[in-house]
Amino acid sequence: MNDYKVTSNISLKNTQTKVVIDDAEKQLKKLRKELGKLQDTLYAHGKYSVLVCLQGMDTAGKDSLIREVFKDFNARGVVVHSFKVPTELELKHDYLWRHYIALPARGKFGVFNRTHYENVLVTRVHPYYIMGENIPGVESVEDVNDAFWNKRFEQINNFEKHIAENGTIIFKFFLNLSKAEQKNRLLRRLRKQEKNWKFSPGDLKERKLWDKYQNCYEDAINRTSKPHAPWFTIPADDKPTARYLVAKIMLDTLKTYNNIKEPELDDDIKANIEMYKQQLNNE
Repeated sequence: MNDYKVTSNISLKNTQTKVVIDDAEKQLKKLRKELGKLQDTLYAHGKYSVLVCLQGMDTAGKDSLIREVFKDFNARGVVVHSFKVPTELELKHDYLWRHYIALPARGKFGVFNRTHYENVLVTRVHPYYIMGENIPGVESVEDVNDAFWNKRFEQINNFEKHIAENGTIIFKFFLNLSKAEQKNRLLRRLRKQEKNWKFSPGDLKERKLWDKYQNCYEDAINRTSKPHAPWFTIPADDKPTARYLVAKIMLDTLKTYNNIKEPELDDDIKANIEMYKQQLNNE
């Protein structure tokens, strides 16, 4: 799975968007059960949390991936946050605030469906959005310059380093979709009545900015893939394979944490288990 981990600068034009694993759905069923059991142990251990960040162009398959990968989790063990346009309250805080308060508690998985990276992706393609954040020193779009983005990337790297050092295991997945496959999926939304609600004319406007988005994704990935918070570029044209790869990467990585174990019983309790059983049986 290290083939998908970003350990040096990449070019998205040269990364795969389609890989097909024939029995991906069957393998995923096994993996997600193992992940569910691991989350139970993670909860009992109580020292780590897991943050799963999902980014990708529209129709990349984020929603269905969340549904299929986390299907066998205890519902209380995973919390999903979908970040939309910032609310009035959120805009009264710094841009990372709404993400920080949504971080998973120790013992739980948190899934960010779109993430804090929207703040260096959508806003970079549409820099006038920054004006709504009312940041001191940013008086016009001209102030949203290279120095501004350099500082924002530094802040994001510091944010991730801080939470990693305090027990959050971070996975960042870029669902790498081809432009041709996005076209197919948008047409499917229009053809199938039950999928119509997912379509927005804004999707077509954003599609025209495909190259800009790809450049921004590439730059963001290259600037922020760190050992404690790595990016994985996941071929997303085949949904079952993408889901399998995400689950496999998470499981393989979490298994390397040999210290995530269920806590040992207190010696006194352990020594008296048979007595406790007898007390209950004699009721």
